Amino acid sequence: MNFSIRDAVKNDTPRILELITELAIFEKEPDAVTITSEDLNTFGFGNHPKFHCFVAEINGRVEGIALVYTRFSTWSGLVLHLEDLIVSQAKRGHGLGTALLDAVVTHAKTLDVKRVSWEVLDWNEPAISFYEKKGANVMREWNVVQLNEDGIKNYLSKL
Repeated sequence: MNFSIRDAVKNDTPRILELITELAIFEKEPDAVTITSEDLNTFGFGNHPKFHCFVAEINGRVEGIALVYTRFSTWSGLVLHLEDLIVSQAKRGHGLGTALLDAVVTHAKTLDVKRVSWEVLDWNEPAISFYEKKGANVMREWNVVQLNEDGIKNYLSKL
């Protein structure tokens, strides 16, 4: 299967959103996606982009994405966070995920980051196996902690 990896452009955002929604359905959170194509355009392609996105394209159609952004670790310094690596279900197993991860790690090297970090659901054994085969350390003893929008409001209401 012939495909190419490239930087995303504004015109890709409707398809990027479709893939994000496909991932949410796979992760059993079909109603969790509230972001819009306009949000992706604003935050990814404005004057001060908040993320960088690579796309895997087959015959002119985006079939995979890897969305990343930098953050800072108090232990090691600059870190690249892989928010999502998504390959459309119909195109899995053809090397797109590997090529997207290759692009992310290459990008990390150009940024001179000290680490690339991401999360994976504990029940997503195919993804865990994929990442471990690539040399990633799946840190099963850590838990993801977050406050969603309502949690932030609730927290602040108690100050």
